[in-house]
Amino acid sequence: MALKVELKPHERIIIGASVITNTDQRARLLIEGDRIPILREKDIMTPATADTPAKLVYLAVQLMYLSPDPIVHHPTYFNLVRDIIMTTPSARPFIEAVNTHILNGEMYQALKEARKLIAHEETLLTRLRQSA
Repeated sequence: MALKVELKPHERIIIGASVITNTDQRARLLIEGDRIPILREKDIMTPATADTPAKLVYLAVQLMYLSPDPIVHHPTYFNLVRDIIMTTPSARPFIEAVNTHILNGEMYQALKEARKLIAHEETLLTRLRQSA
């Protein structure tokens, strides 16, 4: 089954190991292939933007998703999630969901669950700021 992607002017997308940047006009792509990692610019986390523990987890999952050998990134990922669970026990259900997808080889679904972890973290940080 093919994936239809519409890119805004100058929007970037990662397909496999390549970063593709659109020109100055909208473009539509039809991407065919099985299990090719694809990330739109809005879903790409960089080391510079991974400025919280949950975002670092997302970055680790993203690296697993894009890597031909995801196991290389497992030690980093598991160290990060261990630290989060120790400091923020309420994050455990989100971490467990991410772990389940990783263990099943469903890396894109793991990324989606990691987004929920980021949202949970933002909620906690907002509450903390409001109570201060």
